[in-house]
Amino acid sequence: MGMRIVIVVVTLTTLLTGAVAGSGEKEGQVDYSGPHQRMMEAIRADVARNHQVLGRKHLSAAVDSAMAAVPRHEFVPPDLQSYAYINRPLSIGHGQTISQPTIVAMMTDLLDLEPGDRVLEVGTGSGYQAAVLSAVLPDGAVHTVEIVPDLARTARKRLKALGYHNVKVHTGDGYLGLPDLGPFQGIIVTAAADEVPPPLIEQLAPGGLLVMPLGSQDETQWLTVLAKDKKGDISRRVVLPVRFVPLTGDNVD
Repeated sequence: MGMRIVIVVVTLTTLLTGAVAGSGEKEGQVDYSGPHQRMMEAIRADVARNHQVLGRKHLSAAVDSAMAAVPRHEFVPPDLQSYAYINRPLSIGHGQTISQPTIVAMMTDLLDLEPGDRVLEVGTGSGYQAAVLSAVLPDGAVHTVEIVPDLARTARKRLKALGYHNVKVHTGDGYLGLPDLGPFQGIIVTAAADEVPPPLIEQLAPGGLLVMPLGSQDETQWLTVLAKDKKGDISRRVVLPVRFVPLTGDNVD
């Protein structure tokens, strides 16, 4: 391809500087501002290093602001909150993870969302990605589908409590999307499959973008951007190698 791909990795320095220290805190309160800022610096550096494959040297102002505003520690289990701003995925139970912040930022930015857009997320998980989308689209609509009922309930309650009122959490099989609520200007899938589910392609609006990791669990997965032009024709480009949990459901091969 003639382009140098820099695979995002977590370094020892990131692990040490991203965790929250216990000193200097008021009782019952934790100051996450320092770790959050260091997370943002790591994200911006990762984007700059991968600018050739991303097609951009920095995040859009809307995505950068959203990543800086959304409190990631609110979306991880209590026993992992001190690690919330380390630039790596973390377990959220049920065999699922909250994605690495760099990947959340990149996937969101690759959607090229515009104010007022309607976006679909497949794989709500903890609700973190949906919160970022909500912050990017304060005047838009975010619909997110989670197949694990417990995760859907928890995310719905968390997003409401944190004030992300333009997010609607649906419990169901994300492979099928939400045909009654489409079309969507952007679709983001936070789990990997061999191919893009056909129902999601159908629900993508002309001129819209779909971002999803493609590949099985025993091979390299590639973050892929699928575009539908105004005539409905589909094109795709491969961005960079990633690692995601598998897309699950009765309709997945």
